Amino acid sequence: MGYPNKRDALSALIDELFQVNGRVLAEGDKLSAEHGLTAARWQVLGALFLEQRPLTVAQIARRMGLQRQSVQRIADILVDQEILTYCPNPEHKRAKLVDFTPRGQVTVEEMERLHHRWADSIIPDFSQEELELAVAVLQKLRGKLE
Repeated sequence: MGYPNKRDALSALIDELFQVNGRVLAEGDKLSAEHGLTAARWQVLGALFLEQRPLTVAQIARRMGLQRQSVQRIADILVDQEILTYCPNPEHKRAKLVDFTPRGQVTVEEMERLHHRWADSIIPDFSQEELELAVAVLQKLRGKLE
């Protein structure tokens, strides 16, 4: 699979990232549809779930590498769906915290179960070392881009 230089290898990696991202989003849309979600909405819920604490819209956007305005639109939709709620932020009067409603907590836990089943169908094709190396390379790339 050799590439003539690191620039070409990086270009191939980025091309693969674009293609994988599209496919992951399509899978996310399929998995989340039964809960009235999209991959983008699930991504916002996932940021909150992983942090295990309320976050501001800006914090979610930074964590996920998204535009704040996009996350705001999604958060507003999820609040309308009664999956998320806005809470006062003791550290900032205007930047409210986003948190799960009881319905939202149940939804995100079910989404985690769906995600685990989906992941379990894919992971037999990879070794632990391959997955950890891929994570490390992507983290290093993200660090260079931040």
